[in-house]
Amino acid sequence: MDLQPDDDQRALRDGFRALLARRFGRDALRAAVSAPGLDRTLWRAVGDAGFFALRVPEARGGLGLGAVEAVLVFEEAGRALLPGPLVATFLAAGEVEGAATGETVVTAVDGTLVPWLDEADVVVGDAAGATPLRSVDPLTPLHRVPGACAREPLASLLLAAEQLGSACGTRDMAVQYAREREQFGQPIGAFQAVKHLCAELLVRTEVARAAVYAAAVTGDPGEVAGAKLLADEAAVRNARDCLQVHGGMGFTWEADVHLHLKRAWVRAGLGTTAARAEEELAAAL
Repeated sequence: MDLQPDDDQRALRDGFRALLARRFGRDALRAAVSAPGLDRTLWRAVGDAGFFALRVPEARGGLGLGAVEAVLVFEEAGRALLPGPLVATFLAAGEVEGAATGETVVTAVDGTLVPWLDEADVVVGDAAGATPLRSVDPLTPLHRVPGACAREPLASLLLAAEQLGSACGTRDMAVQYAREREQFGQPIGAFQAVKHLCAELLVRTEVARAAVYAAAVTGDPGEVAGAKLLADEAAVRNARDCLQVHGGMGFTWEADVHLHLKRAWVRAGLGTTAARAEEELAAAL
């Protein structure tokens, strides 16, 4: 079993990373935080790039690719903190008119928390009785739905891929800051305590990556649950340790670290939660 992306898959990942760098860089991210709401122009641009149509068969106008390629592009979306109900719209492509091109925004009731309910054109599932919540993440509005329990394994895998991307992003932010920030005449990355934090960031990221990529290849529900569990942990703990590396600067609104931490907290409550993943893994054992 080869868990390394091939040349075509790397080109797909790199192309989408470049697209997001152009269309949703740091300035755009900050603008979105200042003026919350779904950017339909950006959503359609992502659709035009084939993001939502990635698994739609070529005969129906899609790219005809699979779960492995989906994980790679969702990883990049997570790294960039791209907002919106990405997973639900992706899964609805080919079934809901306009979802594949980004013309239609879709959200889904997959668990008790529903993101972007007010912005969605189509809601998959029963959202009766939904009540708005004050979301910790300024870019993910949430509603709570009573009694909802449906969980789509592929949805949890894609959420895990986003968490992996966020873990990669905070790892890179921490390492860059440790190289640039100086104390006592040398970069703080030269100090043992900071080196250990950065090493832990790397280990968590790579363990989560192995689990997410393996689950994408096998599609096994147990491996998906394990991947979500490890990716949630990597995203949350990496953001916390990245904040620690930044020191006092990390606690300010101007730093981007808090946006990754808040998104990681929200994603951890979507799809298969840690408690549910642990139950599924225990049952499998």
